[in-house]
Amino acid sequence: MLKQIGNLLESKGSVYLIFIFYFIAGLNHFINPEFYIPLIPDYLTLKKEVNLISGLIEIALAIGLLLNPTRKIASFLTILMLLAFIPSHIYFIQIGSCIEGGLCVPEWIGWTRLIAIHPALLLWAWKSGRVSSI
Repeated sequence: MLKQIGNLLESKGSVYLIFIFYFIAGLNHFINPEFYIPLIPDYLTLKKEVNLISGLIEIALAIGLLLNPTRKIASFLTILMLLAFIPSHIYFIQIGSCIEGGLCVPEWIGWTRLIAIHPALLLWAWKSGRVSSI
């Protein structure tokens, strides 16, 4: 079963899905910044700018993942981006997985995001970089 999942993640369809996933996520930073800004740790002082830059990076990487000549480097950079987002996931857990007036979920969901979903996204990015052409 794991091999089948790996093969699925290295498919052309998976590349299209990861493109859509990160492109929409990147756009959402501009459409719905009030969702993301409270998730940015307090030690990052320019939260609005960090949010906008994150959105631009997600859009650029989505496009890079879609294009054959840039897919491998975009895959690597997506992995770096996801690693850079880990402090935000930890911060969300530290504040009780609840933002006043915003996202509020049980703490186990914050942990699940960090220890299960985030590694799955890392694997998906890595596998997408192995797709030779679409």
